[in-house]
Amino acid sequence: MKVIGLTGSIGMGKSATAKMFEANGVPVFDADAAVHALQGIGGRALPLIEKEFPGSVADGVLDRPALGAMVFGDAAALKRLEAIMHPLVAEERQAFVHSAESAGKDIILFDEPILFEMGGDKACDYVVVVSAPASEQRTRVLARPNMTPEKFENILAKQMPDAEKRSKADFIVDTGKGFDHAEMQVKQIVEKIRED
Repeated sequence: MKVIGLTGSIGMGKSATAKMFEANGVPVFDADAAVHALQGIGGRALPLIEKEFPGSVADGVLDRPALGAMVFGDAAALKRLEAIMHPLVAEERQAFVHSAESAGKDIILFDEPILFEMGGDKACDYVVVVSAPASEQRTRVLARPNMTPEKFENILAKQMPDAEKRSKADFIVDTGKGFDHAEMQVKQIVEKIRED
């Protein structure tokens, strides 16, 4: 079974590209969705987060603004939160892999925004980077609700630069030329990996 790692900076179209791989018969593990499920109502992370960050969970629901205030701008607090979340996400990913293997899948995909930053690329046979021109990225991100230029710059500062990601990629999906073009690229990538 081949493993594809899919990554890309904010606003590049990574989530839409992951759906294109799914449409081509490739099961997708969405790391962000796993985090949301783990932190959602009844999620396994909640008691651990509340223990480490008292007051961050109210009536069994994560108070995101409260947790954000506790970790934002505090590198040590963020590391403590990551130490809770990363092993749980890794367990979910492993369960996904076992399920795909049992179902006889030939290719699977890990959709992870910080694939390189976390060293996740080492567990992949191929890495696909989703990219678009910086001007297009900025337009997309600033169109999001509650997004400000400052927030955008903060997020970018925490992510590996696009050019560096592109240099480490086995394949690049350019979403700057529209989604029809991106879909064609995804189809070609899946065909190439199936041939290998």
